[in-house]
Amino acid sequence: MWIIIAGPYTHGAPAPEARAANLRALNRVALEIFEMGHVPLIGVNMALPMIEVAGESSYERIMMPLSLALTERCDACLRIGGVSTGADEEAERIQRLGRPVFYSLDELRKSLL
Repeated sequence: MWIIIAGPYTHGAPAPEARAANLRALNRVALEIFEMGHVPLIGVNMALPMIEVAGESSYERIMMPLSLALTERCDACLRIGGVSTGADEEAERIQRLGRPVFYSLDELRKSLL
């Protein structure tokens, strides 16, 4: 399965170090999903290289549109972490597509048994 991981990146993380910590948390979960035999996707990981090239002013133009476009290709969503409007949008999009949203790795594991 292709599983998008939705969680906080900028919310509550005004400093670059806090955003980096949020991204590490997303990537740690991605590694676990990969080791379970699935393809993890994180919208932030797809968007940040383009934002770097286009300039910080392109953040709004690229980040969520790209993340939401990824949901169209995914089989499921793993919603992790705390408050995040963007992560909630990703999870809601997956649900509207009739695909499952999981709220923990354990819940995801159990569904795959």
